[in-house]
Amino acid sequence: MKGNNLTLRKKFLFWILSVLLIISLVSGAVQLISMKNQIISQTNQQAKAVANDVIEGIVQTDLSTKAIEQQIDHKMIANSKHIATLLSGKSANQMSQAELVEISDRLGLAGISIFKETKDDILVVSASDEEEIGWSLKEYGYYEVGKSLLTDTAGPIPGSTYADQHTIILPIAQSAVHEKPTFFKYAYYHAPNTDFIINPYIEANEVYDYTDSVGPDTRIKKLIKENNIVKEIAVLNPKVFANPSLETQLYPPLKKVVSGSFELETKRDTKLLIKSTLKKQTYIEKINGERVYKLFLPLDEDRIVYLALDYGEMSGPLYRHSIILIISGLLSLLVLIFLTARFFNRIYDNIFKIKNQIERLEDGDLTAKSNVLDGTELESLSQSTNRMVDELNKLVKDTQKQAAKTQLLSVQLEEEASNSVEKIYELSTVTTINAREQLLEITTFLDEVAKVLQKFKDLNHVSPVVEKIELMRQIANDRTAATTDMTITLSDLLKSLHGQSSELSDISNTLLESISKFKL
Repeated sequence: MKGNNLTLRKKFLFWILSVLLIISLVSGAVQLISMKNQIISQTNQQAKAVANDVIEGIVQTDLSTKAIEQQIDHKMIANSKHIATLLSGKSANQMSQAELVEISDRLGLAGISIFKETKDDILVVSASDEEEIGWSLKEYGYYEVGKSLLTDTAGPIPGSTYADQHTIILPIAQSAVHEKPTFFKYAYYHAPNTDFIINPYIEANEVYDYTDSVGPDTRIKKLIKENNIVKEIAVLNPKVFANPSLETQLYPPLKKVVSGSFELETKRDTKLLIKSTLKKQTYIEKINGERVYKLFLPLDEDRIVYLALDYGEMSGPLYRHSIILIISGLLSLLVLIFLTARFFNRIYDNIFKIKNQIERLEDGDLTAKSNVLDGTELESLSQSTNRMVDELNKLVKDTQKQAAKTQLLSVQLEEEASNSVEKIYELSTVTTINAREQLLEITTFLDEVAKVLQKFKDLNHVSPVVEKIELMRQIANDRTAATTDMTITLSDLLKSLHGQSSELSDISNTLLESISKFKL
């Protein structure tokens, strides 16, 4: 035992020193890889934090813009229906500019235009603003939308903030007919049973300026100013990168760079943005002699959050911190190995005691006990094992007593069953013979009586007597057969009992032999 104890300790110390040597040899390479992964992870976390800040600003802007536009939409729907009521009974050509201006001023609108279908187009034929006259839906690619309104089959179109079969409302956008940049919100409404489209619009410069002031651009400028690692941030529209012609269309208004700046654009960036299915992408590029970390994070199918971070500025502190961690880790490992080797001796001694107890139990010694007093889980394990040994010892002793008792009873039962079988066999034989002799006597007697009665069969009172004689004959036969069957069944039952008692005796003997192998 002692030799094995020392051998295991030496083996443990050998492995500990070997591990320390291996760690010392390969720690450089391993720590470099770990350091690189850690830097990438930290960089990703920083980039994600900045991106989440930008996304939060976008979401807040979307919510506020949506809430404002919903309020405006409801107002414009009501105004459109009111205008239709005011113009009821008039054709598009009968509406004068003065009348439309008067209605616009009364409702607080920037203007009203009236669209009417011509041979191959839908044009503004009357308006409160002369610059709107002749504005064509077909020219800007919305002829089919106008047709659907005129036929009361309209529905949502890209960019619309509200749409039903009679109404389409567009988001705030720059006017296409005013030279000075002016932002309006347009509604298009077709009243049932009319041949024109009412187009009220309101000036939304203040709303646009408000959403712009609290939108992503403001937050992006703040983030760049507060973070020296941020080189540029932008919200990009991948659809415009894939199809630049979208930037020239009126609705919905689209730009490559929705917010922020994208001055560090490279061919790799462009190639990535024109992919139809873009997922989160990160990579490092060298631009103007500096390493730039780039992140492209899709927000939805129309927007991608782009970050460009100074990789050198981010990774420098992480490298220094990682080196400190490596040195601290090696020192901690040395101390840990020393304490582990010292603590292992005490742990091993207690483990060996319990192991020795279990080996004795394996050999059938149900008196084996271990004595571990170290106040740890090993002491609890030792106490539990000792209790288990006591319970097993008690259980086996009780089982041995019951097995011996069962064996004695089974032997007695087997002997009694054997004697009973012989007696029942003799009894059944005698009973069967007597029953058959009695049956023969009764049958003979009944036959003689029946023969005598045959002479008087013509008498009325004789026939019932003959029938009763036959009934008595049948009853005698049935009772004799029942007696025979009962004796046979009882004999079979006792034979079965004798066999089962013999089998029980064998089981008891086997159990006693197995128990005798244990040390109690």
